[in-house]
Amino acid sequence: MPDHPLLLDIGLLARRAGEAIMAIYREDFDVEMKADFSPLTAADLAAQKVIAAGLAQIDPQLPVVSEEASQLPWSQRRQWERYWLVDPLDGTREFVKRNGEFTVNIALIEHGQPVLGVVLAPVTGELFAAARGHGAWWQVQSGADWERISTRALANPPVAAGSRSHGGSSEATLRRLLGEEYLLHPLGSSLKFCLIARGSADVYLRRGPTSEWDTAAAQCVLEEAGGAVLDLAGKPLHYNRGESLINPEFVAVGDANIDWPARLRDAGLP
Repeated sequence: MPDHPLLLDIGLLARRAGEAIMAIYREDFDVEMKADFSPLTAADLAAQKVIAAGLAQIDPQLPVVSEEASQLPWSQRRQWERYWLVDPLDGTREFVKRNGEFTVNIALIEHGQPVLGVVLAPVTGELFAAARGHGAWWQVQSGADWERISTRALANPPVAAGSRSHGGSSEATLRRLLGEEYLLHPLGSSLKFCLIARGSADVYLRRGPTSEWDTAAAQCVLEEAGGAVLDLAGKPLHYNRGESLINPEFVAVGDANIDWPARLRDAGLP
C-alpha cells in the first residue's frame, strides 16, 4: 500500500466527499446552470463542504483553489508555492446523466506541478492515488487491498480515451497522431487519465477548454504510473500560470518512451 501518510489521509477525505455525493445521487436532485452554462447540483456543493473542512483540518494555512469556491486574484495566487487544487465533482454532466462516470479530484500543487493526487469514482468505489516518488496506486473499493499500477507500451492498435460529453478530439487529428487504425474508448471526467495510468488505454487528446482542477490530480496519478501530460507543444502541463485557470489543449499519454513532441509536430499540432 502507499507509504505516504498524507496521501492516505486525502484518499479517506475523497471517500467522505464521495459518500456525500452518493447520498444525493440516489435521490431526485435539481440542476442549476452556472454563468459558464456548466451544470451545478447539491452534490457539487456537499462534496465541496466536506473537502474544504477536511483540508482545513489537515493544514489550515494552505490555500485551496476549487471549482465551487470563489477564486483569489492572480496578484495573490502568484505568490503561492504550495496549495490544494480541487474539483469536488468532476463530470457533473455525467452525474446528471446518472452514468457513474464522475470523480472527486484532490491535488497538491508545488511550484506549479502536481505532487500528490487522488481521484475517486464514487459509484464504483475505485480510488486512484499517487504522490511524487511514491508511485501510483489503485484501490478497487473501500477497504480493499491497494494495487500498484503502471502504464503500458503503446498498443497496436492504440486505444484513445475520449470525452463522453465534450467533442474536440477529431478522428482526423487522432489518425495523424496515432495512425490509421486506433480504437476509441469514450469515458467521462478524469477517469480517462486513470484508464491510461492502469494500462487500459494509450492516449487522451483534449482539444478545447478544461480547467486546472479538472486535470491536476489525475495528472499526478498518470505521471507516477509512468505516463505524461503534455501541452500541444510537447511541454508538461503546469499550474497557476496566470490569471486564467483554463488549461492549454493537451495530450495525456501512457508510453513515455515515444517521442510525443515529434509526433505532435508531425500531426500539425497545435
